[in-house]
Amino acid sequence: MEILRNTSLKPFNTFGIDVKAKFFCSVTSIQELKDALNNPLFIDLPKLILGGGSNVLFTKPFEGLVIKLELKGKEVIKEDENHAWIKVGAGENWHNFVLHTISSGYSGLENLSLIPGTVGAAPLQNIGAYGVEVKESIEHLEAFNIKEQQIQVFQNQECQFGYRHSIFKNELRGQFIILNVTFKLNKKPDFKISYGAIKETLNEMKIDTLSPKVVSEAVIKIRQSKLPDPNQIGNAGSFFKNPYISIHELKILQKNYPNIPFYPQSNETVKIPAGWLIEKSGWKGKNLGNAGVHEKQALVLVNRGNAQGNEIKMLAEEIQSSVEEKFGIKIHPEVNIL
Repeated sequence: MEILRNTSLKPFNTFGIDVKAKFFCSVTSIQELKDALNNPLFIDLPKLILGGGSNVLFTKPFEGLVIKLELKGKEVIKEDENHAWIKVGAGENWHNFVLHTISSGYSGLENLSLIPGTVGAAPLQNIGAYGVEVKESIEHLEAFNIKEQQIQVFQNQECQFGYRHSIFKNELRGQFIILNVTFKLNKKPDFKISYGAIKETLNEMKIDTLSPKVVSEAVIKIRQSKLPDPNQIGNAGSFFKNPYISIHELKILQKNYPNIPFYPQSNETVKIPAGWLIEKSGWKGKNLGNAGVHEKQALVLVNRGNAQGNEIKMLAEEIQSSVEEKFGIKIHPEVNIL
């Protein structure tokens, strides 16, 4: 394991923000992770665990140790007539893993195709798309307790999953490092194609017979039509979470905006697409310095070239103010701002 000094993090975050880490290393085993965490040189320094860097916005240099998690491996640990349980290393690329499950004949993750990042970040954020959240397929995970220096198993319920939320993002933030995740996947598909444009896209593709593969292809087609490739223009995908409001608040808004889109939830609330709110606030395609809002999807903030992290943060704050002023709704970042 090599420790690098004053290393640029530009290649390691999808926004392409050029900030430096005082120390940087990649770990490919649990022992290397322990060695990095227990190195006397770094004991009193802040530490950051980095996966694919697809959900982080750096606004300043990191004055500590950045650990790039490269724990790999995929293994079917159990199966029965209806399900297969697959244990996957936290450092595996998420989209490649989804494609692997589909090619292996398993279903459950196809709606989550083409989401950037790593497997270890998926439960942290409880990633979701097109009516599916990753919590629905997670059986349990193993995480390293930094203080106790022990591996701890968290069953699904113990992870306290919510909308773009888990116990590791808030209550246990910075206390555990996710090492691997075990997924319970279906051998007999239960397709979810009513959310968003999946059904319409399948019709355009002239698909008569559903399969996890064709649903995945439809999701990929939709995402590629709306979302910019981070390799072409820096971004972190959806920057804001979709807000929840009460049905009473919705009815008030419908007086001025009768066509406001919404998705009913089970607790007398509705989810409003943040992208719609941002677009109606006049931000779609707009720039603020080197930072901008994508022309095809207002939910995506982009680095137009050499943007600093603070430029993107300022743009996000301006958008939040505009949306709250126009609709009385607060929207919050999904991206971690450091």
